[in-house]
Amino acid sequence: MKKKSFALTTIMSLAPLSTALAGGDGLDTGDTAWIIVATALVMMMTPAGLALFYGGMSRYKNLLNTFAMTIVAYCLGSVIWMGWGYSLAFGPDKAGFIGGLDHLFMSGIDINSLSGTIPTYVFALFQMTFAAITVALVLGSVVDRMKFSSWIIFCCLWLTAVYCPIAHWVWGGGWMSEMGALDFAGGNVVHINAGVAGLVLALVLGKRKGYGKEAMFPSSVAFTALGAAMLWFGWFGFNAGSALAADGVAASAFMVTNTSASMAGLSWMFIEWLVNKKPTVLGLASGIVAGLVAITPAAGFVGLPASMAIGFAAGICGFYSVAVLKKKLGYDDSLDAFGVHGMCGCLGALATGLFADPAITEGAKGLFFGNPGQLWIQFVSIVATAAYTGFATLILIYITKALTNGIRVEDNEEEEGLDNAIHGERAFEIS
Repeated sequence: MKKKSFALTTIMSLAPLSTALAGGDGLDTGDTAWIIVATALVMMMTPAGLALFYGGMSRYKNLLNTFAMTIVAYCLGSVIWMGWGYSLAFGPDKAGFIGGLDHLFMSGIDINSLSGTIPTYVFALFQMTFAAITVALVLGSVVDRMKFSSWIIFCCLWLTAVYCPIAHWVWGGGWMSEMGALDFAGGNVVHINAGVAGLVLALVLGKRKGYGKEAMFPSSVAFTALGAAMLWFGWFGFNAGSALAADGVAASAFMVTNTSASMAGLSWMFIEWLVNKKPTVLGLASGIVAGLVAITPAAGFVGLPASMAIGFAAGICGFYSVAVLKKKLGYDDSLDAFGVHGMCGCLGALATGLFADPAITEGAKGLFFGNPGQLWIQFVSIVATAAYTGFATLILIYITKALTNGIRVEDNEEEEGLDNAIHGERAFEIS
């Protein structure tokens, strides 16, 4: 297998799409087959893994609503991405901020078009799964209290105005890639983006009724544990697939992804055991996801020892964010989307600036390999992502409010439960 260039070992070529469509090295059937499989793995993460993970943590009366909001986010992401999202993210660069509309509804792309060594259709589908799961992750901050209609409108607006520009900045040839920011599979684009958006949405919505005064038990920790396992499995497509090739970088990304998740699961479990005297299954599952989040931006740039350090730190960071920081600041992040994805995404992005190893990916060099400037670049990318996401999300929330006459469910609906009040269904029969 020919050695891929640095641009092709990131999730997207940093060159404009027109260059990618010219054919690159020609079609590679091995690379194509792997990315098709990776796309299927990432697809499974949203309507199956994330739905179970989030649904199990929600209260029993809102479990189906959580499923519905997760699945509809995936459906909306799929349609929007193929309609205009792909073009906005990966079309010809416009001032480093956004792509053009040259590929609206996949215009100008056919079965012979290539992105590197894989068909552009496969490439676009792979990227679509990332867009869909990112907006679905936002849901974790606001389950139990957001209107279903408002969620649909918000997803459409947010994917278009927030996700697509940031994806372009990092992976589509925008200003952040030109600056040299390293984000292999979505530390900024997926996790910081979703975490900050979720926090802003949670703050505007306000706390759930009874938050801090009454127990809000998960409907099924078993569902959450199963969902975490499915996310872990799908994450191999998420990270190893981001090499866009069936090569050594993909193999290394696969290895460090598994190791970081395992290390974070253990570190969260042990610190929770030490602090709360019980090692919970919920904590173990949450730690695994924290480790997966933190390794995502670094997966194709770091080696095994670094992945162990990143995973260990992610378990501690996630636990602290959920058990301490949220209580101190007093916000109601229902399922800890900001605490796990936002905070551990930041950790992973900074860790990439420390541990990026040019022996794994040529041109990627962190502070520990003689390039202290990379850490500063990573910091700037985090601040820029958080600032843009926070401000743009706030604007979109108020637009959604105006379009749907408020975004929060009525008090009686919240008390009754959204499964029955909105969907006319119940996940469990409670005697």
